[in-house]
Amino acid sequence: MTETSGGEVLARMLQAEGVEKVFGIIDGTYFGFYSSLHKLGIEIVTPRHETCAAHMAGAYARLTGKLGVCMASNGPGVANLLPGLAVENAEGNRVLAITSCRRPQIVYPDRGGTYQSFDQVGAISHLAKWSHAVVSFDRVAELGRTALRYCYEGRPGVVHLDVPETIMNGKVKADVPIWQPHQYRRVEPIVPAPAQVERAAEMLAAAELPIIHAGSGIIHAGAYAELRRVAELLHAPVTTSWAARGVLPETSELAIPMPAIKLNNEVRNDADLVLVVGSRLGETDWWGKAPYWRHPSEQQMIQVDIDGHILGGNKPAALTVLADAKLFLAALAAQLEGRTAGMNLDARRRKVIRYRDTLRAERVKLDEKLTDLAVPMNPAHVAHVCQQVFPEGSVLVADGGNTAVWAMMFHEMRVPNTILSTFKFGMLGAGAAQATGAAVARPDVPVCCIIGDGAMGFHPQEVETAVRNGLQVVYLVVCDKQWGMVKMNQQFALKPLKTLIKKSLGPDETIKADLGEIRFDELGRAMGAHGERVGDPRELRGAIERSLASGGPAVIHVDVDPVKHMWAPGLMHFKDMHQEPKGK
Repeated sequence: MTETSGGEVLARMLQAEGVEKVFGIIDGTYFGFYSSLHKLGIEIVTPRHETCAAHMAGAYARLTGKLGVCMASNGPGVANLLPGLAVENAEGNRVLAITSCRRPQIVYPDRGGTYQSFDQVGAISHLAKWSHAVVSFDRVAELGRTALRYCYEGRPGVVHLDVPETIMNGKVKADVPIWQPHQYRRVEPIVPAPAQVERAAEMLAAAELPIIHAGSGIIHAGAYAELRRVAELLHAPVTTSWAARGVLPETSELAIPMPAIKLNNEVRNDADLVLVVGSRLGETDWWGKAPYWRHPSEQQMIQVDIDGHILGGNKPAALTVLADAKLFLAALAAQLEGRTAGMNLDARRRKVIRYRDTLRAERVKLDEKLTDLAVPMNPAHVAHVCQQVFPEGSVLVADGGNTAVWAMMFHEMRVPNTILSTFKFGMLGAGAAQATGAAVARPDVPVCCIIGDGAMGFHPQEVETAVRNGLQVVYLVVCDKQWGMVKMNQQFALKPLKTLIKKSLGPDETIKADLGEIRFDELGRAMGAHGERVGDPRELRGAIERSLASGGPAVIHVDVDPVKHMWAPGLMHFKDMHQEPKGK
């Protein structure tokens, strides 16, 4: 028998799972863990804040399809980690959090007055899919396997294992066998029942206008080609959740991009049958309810998901299918191949042509903002110019209130799984670390992070993380020196008529909604990044090109007109998303 620590057991388990990166700040309370990672060749990527470790792990997991792992030390480290875990679980990213806690003799329950201690499992259990503490060395491997089993079961999310520092670091004479993943968890995707696939094909072929609504399940399954094939066979329009934008490239004639919110509502009301794949139909999908969707009495739904608890959860389904999205869509395409002759494809084509005409008209109207060359610039230019300059396939990270809205409206998703934000949680500041996690996941292309000055103020220190790790992230910090989305709501609450006429109230007429200036370009240079400041839209392209040419991290301070920025396009639709649908 050899001497080993609990931390080494966990590190060897991660090696068996194929883990290559772990995100977190080093600390003596789990030296046995991270020193073992180092010996095994698993890279430790260290941010400047534990919350950012969780965001990096989540972004890495989403973009690679691999397990994201983060770590934090007992007490304050875990307290710092909590916001990131809440976000990554809400976003549905597969993350394993490993934390240290104080020795078993004084925690669970706390003896009272224990230093750097709180009920870490209790807190995280409300934020994650699964959270438990290890009670003895003998159970490290068993509970590690349980954590990973939950991690890969159902909808992706966060799982957590809390390990006392004495177990994490203490050496024990023992030979601990490391099981391979297939020995303790499902490693094969869930195969759909053939009869259900056949029934779905019959229903879709017979429908007048079937549509497909795709969620993040398409991303986790990597089912892009299969989705496209089914959509083409049916000639069915494809809508998506915000997080699934681009699973069918928005250049496709069948794609109904989410920024065209009114058109999405129209398409969803025209459909007599909707195939929902990998989506819960959550609040930003209006729960699948009227008036944004056709009433269930007139619209059937086929719902496909790997999580049985999601099926029929928010909208009644005519057919529920527990299956992997990729396998289901591949089987469905095979079933549809011989049924196209019986479909009313001409009527569907006419509808699609009309939708594309509407989309083009909306785009022309929206692009009028790009003719505005005033200084400071109209925010529309930021995402538009980024798309022109960044290489195809670069990841876009969007963070902020109005800033994220502008970015969504002026960026076309052409490559699947190249967008990150906190679509479910709306967490300001997460983008600073999502961008570094994206750069770790995809080191061959630069990452574009469009982030508001309010959001960047949460975690600006992560620019140094990018510098230290040689990550090519270009942060475009959109600066309007205000909490813009909050200020807009305040103005309508306080002086609605004057707001409509003047478009903006003075600082003395709103409540703590204005911010001072931070020179983000200078801040970036102080941390070793390339830095520029630009306010003229005609100079933006050059600033981005120089930033990319620097070959490393860059921070561009972008001055935008604060009033124009506040009046982001489609704001009323975003406000509606947070209200209960008016339909029955």
